[in-house]
Amino acid sequence: MPFENTTAIVTGGASGMGLSCVDALAQRGCKVAIFDVQQELLDQQVERLTGAGHTVAGYVVDVTDRAAIEAAVGQVAEQLGDPLILVNNAGVTLFKRFLNTSFERWQKVHDVNLAGTFHMCQVVIPYMQAAKWGRIVNVSSSSTHGGQPYMSAYVASKSAVVGLTKSLALELGPDGITVNHVPPGFINTPMSQAAAERGEFGPGGIEEAIARTPVRRMGEGADIANAVVFLCQDESSYITGQYIGVNGGRNT
Repeated sequence: MPFENTTAIVTGGASGMGLSCVDALAQRGCKVAIFDVQQELLDQQVERLTGAGHTVAGYVVDVTDRAAIEAAVGQVAEQLGDPLILVNNAGVTLFKRFLNTSFERWQKVHDVNLAGTFHMCQVVIPYMQAAKWGRIVNVSSSSTHGGQPYMSAYVASKSAVVGLTKSLALELGPDGITVNHVPPGFINTPMSQAAAERGEFGPGGIEEAIARTPVRRMGEGADIANAVVFLCQDESSYITGQYIGVNGGRNT
């Protein structure tokens, strides 16, 4: 299956790491569908990328809404071709003491991070099975390696995504579908900048976090996108159920 001209879907693709993945896939010749809830950002990025000559389309989709996902994926198949690459990047975080975390907030994090991945996979996988080729890359989190205080809901949801990845890899391998995950470390995104402003990196903020990172810098969205693209190409066809930790050496 040629990587170029293959249709990809990236959730949460209008900003941050998701947008970096969209850029990288589009630059390598993929037709990319961006799923995001941010209409204005979505329109801006689609205009930018199509203006540069790439085949990109935007769809306002909440990954917790199964009906919306099914409708949008159907549109993608009609407009761009059957989706054979899926990057599950959409996610939300929560920084709160466990005993102060309401079940409603806990459930919201799981609805987006875990159930959203579940819905997207269930809707897209049949297209991959029909083609006998597919690539699924789930964006997890380096916090699943050792936990993170005050982020129990987030870490639990992302840890579940890791388990889902491993199970799907075993189940879908005979169908020509690989399923892997990329756990980002300390990445420069709007979400991490907002976290720093809320004091979630501790008293030393971002500079202290950089000092604890062996390569002495924050990661960029492109660092994540490069790993994602590799896992989507035929060169990685013997890699499934695995992870590529993109973390500057902080979690090895």
